[in-house]
Amino acid sequence: MASTLPFSQACENNRHPILDELRPRLKTALRLLEIGSGTGQHGSFFATRLPHLEWQMSDLPGNIPHLQLRQAQAGRANLPAVITLDVTQPTHLGQFDAVFSANTLHIMPASAISNFFECAAMHLPIDGQLFVYGPFMYQGLYTSESNREFDLWLQERNPRSGLREIDDICHWARAATLQLQEDIPMPANNRLLVFVKHAGY
Repeated sequence: MASTLPFSQACENNRHPILDELRPRLKTALRLLEIGSGTGQHGSFFATRLPHLEWQMSDLPGNIPHLQLRQAQAGRANLPAVITLDVTQPTHLGQFDAVFSANTLHIMPASAISNFFECAAMHLPIDGQLFVYGPFMYQGLYTSESNREFDLWLQERNPRSGLREIDDICHWARAATLQLQEDIPMPANNRLLVFVKHAGY
């Protein structure tokens, strides 16, 4: 079964640093929705390391079969059946204490990012947390040469993808009643953005 599963070395590299930041912030959380679970490596790893937390993986229809294999392979009660979720046409999946998404905003088209934040907010209570991991731009500048090269590669592959400007991200988030609370430096020139849902502005 393992040989049929897609594998991301980046997930293997970043999972421990991300866990170090998530663990103290999710002490009282019971349910978390992961948007864009990708290979499922994060979901299976975090579910194992955070046994008090139900980690709900979700993704677009094309990624569901291998996520189902990953979920079955993990065999954990706190890693339930995978859910299909398209942020541009979201279905309400119930309420979660937190939402997590890694390396998705630079893959989806910019036009879908506002939908992403609306989808996250839809599933969070007031004071619920959204964690967004990945590389971002600040005041139009890259934080490293490797991020610049990565952005060029992304845009060559798909002109609608690319690294996003932090001010734009915060604008989209605020429109969905999500306020940036923390911007945490991570290894390999990545960041972990922590948003909190408020009643409104």
